[in-house]
Amino acid sequence: MKTSNALLFILVLLYINASTEWPTHTVCKEDNLEIYYKSCDPQQDFALSIDHCSDIATHTFNIRAAMVLRHSIKELYVKLDMIINGKTVLTYSETLCGPGHSKLVFCGKKKGEHLYYEGPVTLGIKEIPQGDYTLSAKLTNQDHVTVACADFTVKNNLDY
Repeated sequence: MKTSNALLFILVLLYINASTEWPTHTVCKEDNLEIYYKSCDPQQDFALSIDHCSDIATHTFNIRAAMVLRHSIKELYVKLDMIINGKTVLTYSETLCGPGHSKLVFCGKKKGEHLYYEGPVTLGIKEIPQGDYTLSAKLTNQDHVTVACADFTVKNNLDY
């Protein structure tokens, strides 16, 4: 009896793991700007929110982000791709944590620790490009393992 219960439990876990697709989350939605995201990591979702969409265009805005780390981050790299009509039109990558420089307060966090950030973020851009497009963001660590991954849908009708 115990063997059949254990087998049933394992099958349920495998089914749940194989069929998991994370929901699409709304970051912000205002008259002329909408931003949504969906985790592209089949193992983990994360939380992200912005106080007001309109704040993004002011260069510095407040965010809240949280997740539990599945991998340690001695080094952390980000790669961003802007995708329009299925084609990558812009790629950007940067080292966020590494030997001799750590741009983030959570550099050095270990597997299993909670990552939580609430505070200001500056994108370093003057405006968000108009149109409908996808931003694919991937964070990887020193072992080239995905720490977090998301596809952001941006619908911007703001007239700067």
